[in-house]
Amino acid sequence: MFEFDTKLSGDGCAILMHDDTLERTTDARGRVAQLSLADVMRLDAGSWHSATYAGEGVPTLWRLCQWIVANDFFANIEIKPCAGREFETGAAVAQEADLLFRNADIAPVLSSFSESALEGAREAAPDLPRALLCSQIQPDWLARCRALDCVAIDPHHASIDEDFIEQAHDSGLRVLTYTVNDPVRAAQLRSWGIDTIITDAINEISAADYDHLK
Repeated sequence: MFEFDTKLSGDGCAILMHDDTLERTTDARGRVAQLSLADVMRLDAGSWHSATYAGEGVPTLWRLCQWIVANDFFANIEIKPCAGREFETGAAVAQEADLLFRNADIAPVLSSFSESALEGAREAAPDLPRALLCSQIQPDWLARCRALDCVAIDPHHASIDEDFIEQAHDSGLRVLTYTVNDPVRAAQLRSWGIDTIITDAINEISAADYDHLK
């Protein structure tokens, strides 16, 4: 499963971008929300990584999801709105994802730290599954998930233990967790019954963990 971040350009097009600003991952400066899609398409989003990827552009949600569906992969789409555009972004991303994955065997998971974005996603595409992201487990986590009709909760891995996973499962929720790059921690989480591990160190995670996640 591919996990990636998406937000809206200034003219409302869904693009893959983590930050609200451009300088960390492109050759430009400024705010994403100030650029049209045409402006975004002119950016170099690969040189920061290495010379091999110099000139690589910013993908649109449409382009990436077409590739994912065509190759029978799964997607966890994190809705990462610019400030002040939470509901709008959630609705736009969900509507586009609903169209793109309409004929796919498994729908994408829509996740977000923004409850307003998840509300927008629910209004636009109520049948797509939603997951609430959180850096820390709050006392009212279950009520918040239920208010948004979430199917899963997605906390930072350092904030969860075996009892939490069991409680979530007993409440009908799956548990995703981020970002697990240590094979020992991944194995511990697997032994506790975690449903999904998000990692950016795939080559470090053991074959046993892969078998569990299939």
